Amino acid sequence: GAAARCPSLQAIVVRSGIEVYGRSRGAPTRPDELVPIEPTSPFGQSLAHVEQVAVEAGDVADVPVTAVRCAPIVGPSIPSPLGRYLRLPVVAVDPLSELPFSLLHQEDACQALVAAVTAEHDGPLNVVGPGAVTASQAVLMGRRVPVPVFGPGWWAAAAVAELQGAPLPPHARELLVRGCTADGSLARSVLGIEPRTTHDVVTQLYRWHTVAHPEPSGQVTPR
Repeated sequence: GAAARCPSLQAIVVRSGIEVYGRSRGAPTRPDELVPIEPTSPFGQSLAHVEQVAVEAGDVADVPVTAVRCAPIVGPSIPSPLGRYLRLPVVAVDPLSELPFSLLHQEDACQALVAAVTAEHDGPLNVVGPGAVTASQAVLMGRRVPVPVFGPGWWAAAAVAELQGAPLPPHARELLVRGCTADGSLARSVLGIEPRTTHDVVTQLYRWHTVAHPEPSGQVTPR
C-alpha cells in the first residue's frame, strides 16, 4: 500500500518462480508466460500470492509489474533446499518417474532482477537456464550415490535427509519426481540476458572453492 501511494514509483519487480505453474496431471512440461498458473505446492502458492499482491499494487499506482519467475536458484555459495539435498553423499531418486528440471545460477538470478528494474516490462518473465537434467543425472554428475526410492519411500528419504541437515520441502520433492522447467525465450529477449545452462549450474553446484586466507603484509606497530 505504501509503495502504491509513492509518487516516485515507476515500476514494481517481484521475485517469483516457475513453481507457480504447478505439476498437476496433464500440465504443460515447458510452459510459457501465457499458460495459466496452477501451483501444486505451498511454495508455489506463496509465490502466486506475491504476484497477485504486486499486480494489485501496480493497478493502484498505474505502473508496470514484472514478476520474475525464476527456475530453482542454486549455486556453489547460496543456501537452497535443493542444493543441500543434491550435495548429500547418498541421494534418493525415483528412476521410474523422474522428469527433467531446469535450474538458474545465483548470479544469473541477480542479473535478471537488476535488468528487470530498468526494462519496466508489464507481465511475468520466465528466467531459466537452458536445457534440463533429471535427478539421477545431477547426482551422478556430482559423483554422489543414487538410491532408488518409490512411492511412500519418499517420506523415509525426506526424514533421513532432514537428519543430515538437508530438509526436503514439498516443492523440491515435486521437482525431483515431476520435473520443473519453462520456456525462457521471452525473458532473454526482454532482459537481454543469457543464463548459464542447467548443466553448467549443476557442475558449479558441486564445486567447493578453497578459502585462501591472506598473509599479513607486514608487522603492525602499535601506537
